[in-house]
Amino acid sequence: MQRREFLKTLSLLSAGAVLGLNGVKVMAKENNAGIPMRILGKDFKVSALGLGCMGMSANHGKPRDKKEMINLIAKAYDAGITFYDTAEIYGPHTNEELLGVALKPFRKKVAIGTKFGLYYPNGKQVEDARPETIRKAIEGSLKRLQTDYIDIYYQHRVDNKIPIEEVAGTMKDLVKEGKLLHWGISEPNIETIKRAHKDEANPNFWTDLKLYGLSSVFYRAQAI
Repeated sequence: MQRREFLKTLSLLSAGAVLGLNGVKVMAKENNAGIPMRILGKDFKVSALGLGCMGMSANHGKPRDKKEMINLIAKAYDAGITFYDTAEIYGPHTNEELLGVALKPFRKKVAIGTKFGLYYPNGKQVEDARPETIRKAIEGSLKRLQTDYIDIYYQHRVDNKIPIEEVAGTMKDLVKEGKLLHWGISEPNIETIKRAHKDEANPNFWTDLKLYGLSSVFYRAQAI
């Protein structure tokens, strides 16, 4: 590994260690490739370094070559990365389809995070967290990801038209149905987190832990 690549990886892993302070348990054990593992919440186990896949298909210039991206994801898996992030809006849909193909050979050994509830009809941002929208979204994501469950399912943006308690109820139902294992919210404020986490029988809830969303971690720390 070149010095620049090593320093970049080290800085990311150090940032990941910061996440171990409030609610994230840092495990001493590493995976077979030597990357430290983390437990988010009570039992969501992932590599300290994850791979955000949006730029492979959207929002950062032209979509990359599909075969090259599949090979890149395979190399990431060989390097010990077990957490992969996507969303239905990335493409839209094409990024989930890419991951569905790329992760299929080792699906049971990785964790997939995807998101719902953010749309751009006619170029205008719209949040939609109605129960029927969530159910339609997860069925589409499951199909595109070629899986029967999602490890963590995020509300991409808070929908102020729908009470977060109603969203939480829908998500808990989906957990019971086996379609998702954990769920979370991207970029919520403190009050939203308090309300979503108020039900103690809701252990599968977690907030956005992506590096660009560190503020959510601190919100949660203050809320709890």
